[in-house]
Amino acid sequence: MEKNEAASPVPGTGRTSCGASWGQHCAGLSDFWDIRDLLSLSSATGSGERQDCRSSGGLTQAHRRWGFGLCFLYLRNVQGQLWNHKRVYRIYRELELNLRIKPRRRLVREKPEKLSVPALPNRVWSMDFMADRLMDGRAFRLLNILDDFNREGLAIEVDFSLPACRVVRCLEQVMEWRGRPEAIRMDNGPEYVSHTLVSWAEKQGITLIYTQPGNPQQNAYIERYNRTVRQEWLEQYLFESIQDVQEVATQWLWTYNHDRPNMGNSGLTPAQKLKTAA
Repeated sequence: MEKNEAASPVPGTGRTSCGASWGQHCAGLSDFWDIRDLLSLSSATGSGERQDCRSSGGLTQAHRRWGFGLCFLYLRNVQGQLWNHKRVYRIYRELELNLRIKPRRRLVREKPEKLSVPALPNRVWSMDFMADRLMDGRAFRLLNILDDFNREGLAIEVDFSLPACRVVRCLEQVMEWRGRPEAIRMDNGPEYVSHTLVSWAEKQGITLIYTQPGNPQQNAYIERYNRTVRQEWLEQYLFESIQDVQEVATQWLWTYNHDRPNMGNSGLTPAQKLKTAA
């Protein structure tokens, strides 16, 4: 597909056509934080300077699903800024960058049992499938693999079909640079219970942990990761080809691991959390 110069909104959808690369989408990121020097200004700041800050694209445009918490943690943990959270929040509110909060119906639910956090990398990986459609209506699948220790996205494999042999191949590719996991947690999908995957895991000495049907909370880390994938890029674009999906997925994965603070890591990025285990 020949790329357009810039992404354009698609009428009648909540997505943008994938006409620009992820790098172009995030091009204004560094410039935004230069303008954030205005955060040190008092309430007497001139309207012209504030208008400059309003007109900048910046972080909330590059990452439209990031709220105040992620923006502040990015400033502190990734950019190394020392601004007080109250000052950042005041300007954040003045610029009307707040995410719209949808009202939720009150449901009485039992609190699920909290998953334990592995003490070291490669103790437990999680993996799960997602599905979506191209602009022409053809369905495609994504295989997500996550290290539970630091919530690091290890791979996003995209194709029209991802049988058990492709799952095994993807795991082997990750193991070449990451090492062998002690266990992998997953649901009871046909690819996961197949003889191909089970026999491969036995040869590798890897324990397969299957969640109970109808209990996605037993694989909560990958389920939360799936939601982030869908909100931050999968539902933001209309894709013309599998190659477009894989390109955006690969570029987003680097951003997720190195630039996106993770609440499950106490505000550290997955890459920062991994360094603590070295």
